[in-house]
Amino acid sequence: MEKAVEYFAIFGGLDVDIDTSIPIDKLIEIHILKRYKYLRNFISDITKGDPEYNKILTALAIGDRRTNSAFKKVAISFDNGIEIVDDLCGLKVIKLEKSLQKLSNLDDQYTVSERLLFTAPIVRFWFAFISPLFQGIKEKNYEEFHKKYNNYKAEFADVVFEQLAHEYIKVISNDDFMFTLGRYWDDDLSLDLLGKTKSGKTIAGSCKFTNNKIKKTELTNLKEKCEKVEIKVDTFVLFSKKGYTSELKNLKKTENLQLFTVKNFSSLIEE
Repeated sequence: MEKAVEYFAIFGGLDVDIDTSIPIDKLIEIHILKRYKYLRNFISDITKGDPEYNKILTALAIGDRRTNSAFKKVAISFDNGIEIVDDLCGLKVIKLEKSLQKLSNLDDQYTVSERLLFTAPIVRFWFAFISPLFQGIKEKNYEEFHKKYNNYKAEFADVVFEQLAHEYIKVISNDDFMFTLGRYWDDDLSLDLLGKTKSGKTIAGSCKFTNNKIKKTELTNLKEKCEKVEIKVDTFVLFSKKGYTSELKNLKKTENLQLFTVKNFSSLIEE
């Protein structure tokens, strides 16, 4: 499942059969780099071939995903940027995400910038690594691509891992389904997962797609964040790529805590 998440973060939405026994770098060359001209036409069709659309999508592909940050990065006015974002949402290239500030009990809240999610991982990958380096890739010179990809690949699957964690929570909610589910962020902190069930229970979570086991400090940090924004949590959930330390596992006996790993996502495939 670890490998499935890593491969899906790149090839998700691309209509090809992926052999996960082949190294990911080799598959990128086979299915993306060497098919650059074909995929460029496909991407151009869904973004209308507009350079400003491409600039905004490139700014969103790697970064904090906030609308304001993307607009500043490409030097476009807020009004023009939002118009493009609205069109891209209508085209189902991206979707808008708002911070779940309504679950906080803070009195002096301020409206924070919205974030955007790519609806297909392959499109995000394209604008993160292919579109900005198209000149070399078009000429079959992949050196610059590999350099940039290797610099970012360790954390590139993080967003997809979070999204899969959200989908998994929906699947296991059963009768007490999630009334609302998303993320919280403000200018100081963020929560990877936050939601409220039909019965009114609040859950908050952290998702870590790293090669280290998650320690007790992750739960402590999550609790501190929730206290700062005055969110009363009934259940804390953690998602990990590599599991948890014994100290953290033992806390399940005394805490309202649920621990999941990437292996749990196998039920998403069955679903």
